[in-house]
Amino acid sequence: MNRHLLSVADLGDADLRAVLDTAAEMHDVQHREVKKLPTLRGRTIINLFFEDSTRTRSSFEIAGKWMSADTINITGKGSSTSKGESLRDTVRTIAAMGVDAIVMRHQASGAAHQVARWFDESGVRASVINAGDGTHEHPTQALLDAYTLQRRLGTLEGKRIAIVGDVTHSRVFRSNVLSLPRLGAEVTVVAPPTLMPSGAAHWAETDGFALSNDLDEVIDSGVDALMMLRVQHERMAGGFFPTAREYTVGYGLTRDRLAALTAANPEAVIAHPGPMNRGLEIAADAADAAGSLVLDQVSAGVAVRMSVLYHLLASGLTDEGAVLRREERTTKEGAA
Repeated sequence: MNRHLLSVADLGDADLRAVLDTAAEMHDVQHREVKKLPTLRGRTIINLFFEDSTRTRSSFEIAGKWMSADTINITGKGSSTSKGESLRDTVRTIAAMGVDAIVMRHQASGAAHQVARWFDESGVRASVINAGDGTHEHPTQALLDAYTLQRRLGTLEGKRIAIVGDVTHSRVFRSNVLSLPRLGAEVTVVAPPTLMPSGAAHWAETDGFALSNDLDEVIDSGVDALMMLRVQHERMAGGFFPTAREYTVGYGLTRDRLAALTAANPEAVIAHPGPMNRGLEIAADAADAAGSLVLDQVSAGVAVRMSVLYHLLASGLTDEGAVLRREERTTKEGAA
């Protein structure tokens, strides 16, 4: 596995399945009375978030702590970038403290890739994990989505999955279409024409997914999973749809569409990466339905991020510095 996780494309097919398999083992930790593993003892992880986050930042923090890593949270407002310091100086300052990984969320697409490039060019050994960069990618969200769906559906091979909503601004969509088809799923992306990315047809042909502007037709065809995406008002600078009501009528998972979904396939499930705009892209009845995986996704987020940290950091414990730290601990424990 690569030293950094910047995109789902960084994972080979074997790596992708290995992360999901390890996540299944890590998921068991949540049910233990004592939720602690010694796996990353002696490692330091910085969660550096320049955008607001509840699920991703909290789950990375929990994942690191449950694996005995020293985990520290830094927000953009709490860092020297608020004083005018450049991103380059901020991350190089943090790396100079000897940290092992930086989990980074940034509003600019490509920011995590740039940080990884700076580290590689200057010989910094810390790993960079992309926790969402602008409208580009969110690889660990795609991994937890795949894990959640696979856990409920048994396999993704041949399963029909529809991703619906504001795909133009969705980094979750971009990562999911790089992962789900590789796991055997038949993916259809549904959006109004104004929220379908430019060049989507060529992209769909290249990565193996279908496109549609008709949500009702897709639901009536009998999908196995419906993934609703948040309408990202904060990234919209123009009128992508006339009114919220018209968006809901055309592309929201309403009570009527929920009934149609279960009529076409009683075993169909509903996913949403969160946070949800209830009443806009998803009705409360759908968000809280028996087939809703929303909270399952949150639970899976910790397990998947534990798996990612394990594969990126635990495999590097044979490096010289880590061996020295381990020997020092062994000596101290023996003396005690």
